[in-house]
Amino acid sequence: MNIVIIEDELPASNRLGKMLRQIMPASNLLCNLDSIANAQTWFAAHPMPDLVMLDIHLADGSAFDLLQRVAITAPIIFTTAYDQYAIEAFKTNSIDYLLKPVKQEELKAALDKLREMKKMFATPAGDHPVVEGAAKPGHKKRFVIRIGEHLKTLAADDIAYCYSESKMTYARSTDGRNYPMDHNLDALEHMLDPQYFFRINRQYIVSLKAIEEMRAYTKSRVIIRLKPAGKEAPVVSAERSADFKMWLGGEL
Repeated sequence: MNIVIIEDELPASNRLGKMLRQIMPASNLLCNLDSIANAQTWFAAHPMPDLVMLDIHLADGSAFDLLQRVAITAPIIFTTAYDQYAIEAFKTNSIDYLLKPVKQEELKAALDKLREMKKMFATPAGDHPVVEGAAKPGHKKRFVIRIGEHLKTLAADDIAYCYSESKMTYARSTDGRNYPMDHNLDALEHMLDPQYFFRINRQYIVSLKAIEEMRAYTKSRVIIRLKPAGKEAPVVSAERSADFKMWLGGEL
């Protein structure tokens, strides 16, 4: 099991690492990260680990700030000296919430829980076919949207495309409404199921069902007419054009 520890207190980080090696000698501790900034850099350059041990209070912000900036799809075990964040923590892909100082038996119980959950949700090949339109494990089915003081949910299936404009990121729904998103396009690219969504350029992620018309454009690019229509007809960038055509054919 590949594990990342995100903890800004070195003694606590070392203690966690020692306990993990004692409980799971075969585990691979990839790194100890001590800040949101370092975590962002690391996750941008490495594959997703099997488990993240995440302290809630970091030197440059909170764990929830990090989760808004980075799409961490791995199971998370939160560690903290405070108990008031438990409800918010369990709104994420959290396995457990351990209070500091973390006890070895509690950590072992959390790891046992993770193993049992993996067994529970493991699907033998051929037993349960994937339902068309259903999000795969690790991809978000819905997003929480903040509009002033109000909150609402937006299902991934109801997103026609996501786009960036004036340093903000928006989702345009299939009924033509625009919603501000807490995540940038880099994060959303990992959160949305790639079977149905594709990053066509730096400004757009489009849903397959939102593509109404496509035309050949210069330098092997493709211009797309979307539904519902936006302010422009976006263009698939030259470097993404070949992958886009493979995605259309179901080869990606």
